[in-house]
Amino acid sequence: MKILANPMILRAVIVFVCATFAFLLGLLLMRALRKSIAEEGDFSADPSPSLETLPLHLYNTVIQQLKQQKHELQVQSQAEQHRARISENFSQAVLSNLSSGVLVFGTNGLVKTANASAKAILGFASTTGMGAEDIFRGAVVSSAKSAATGVFPDETSPDQSIDEPVSMADEVSAVLHEDSKRRAVEGDYETPAGEKRFIAITVSRVAAEDGSLLGVACLINDLSELERIRRQQQLHGEISAEMALQLRTSLTTISGYAQQLANSRDPELAMQLATDIAHEAAQLDRSIGGFLTARRAAEGAAAGGSAD
Repeated sequence: MKILANPMILRAVIVFVCATFAFLLGLLLMRALRKSIAEEGDFSADPSPSLETLPLHLYNTVIQQLKQQKHELQVQSQAEQHRARISENFSQAVLSNLSSGVLVFGTNGLVKTANASAKAILGFASTTGMGAEDIFRGAVVSSAKSAATGVFPDETSPDQSIDEPVSMADEVSAVLHEDSKRRAVEGDYETPAGEKRFIAITVSRVAAEDGSLLGVACLINDLSELERIRRQQQLHGEISAEMALQLRTSLTTISGYAQQLANSRDPELAMQLATDIAHEAAQLDRSIGGFLTARRAAEGAAAGGSAD
């Protein structure tokens, strides 16, 4: 204790203790650092993605994503193709079952599509690749409707009637090559087999979404029966008017003979007037009888045609 009481010795002991403590602390720190380095070495030895394996891993991931996107695109494309086929089949079914003929001309003026009714009305087995001149072959328009007013030219004034013959092929060309949106015309048509028909055609532009011209569509209707009935009615009207005139003339003549007969005192003149009245009556009876017989025959023929 007397030794520790000496300040020099006490200072030396404190320095020794501190040095020992620092040495031990240094040893502990070195061991801890060595252990940490060893653990880091073990960790680096694990099979984790390295600079060489990391791009391969990403490549496989990208490949899988691309495959998934490709599959989704294929499914979407198949669905769109299925919808397109359904739409096309529906359009073909509608065209096939239309009683009206439909011709679609491309921008080059040749037929791209034609339904069965168009072929039957026009008398062609196939119209694909044919032009309007080859199909209508000089068929002339007898009446036309204006696209703006929708009335026939001869319904407005004589100045608007067609002065020069216009062919149906020209109407198609006017819509295809000129600034005309719609033409509706009627006229006589002869099939390649020589059958006479009266048809009505409506030519309209077929435009894309951007307004560009894709072609023209020609709607064709066979009005032969209606035109026959119209002409027959017109003929009957003319015959009826003529018969009415004849009947009025005959009645006037008979009335004049009757008045002369009533005022006559001459037996020979009375006999002649009576003969003339009988002759006029017989002629009138024949005319009316022939008219009624022809009318009944025409009505019978029309009824038979309708039944067929």
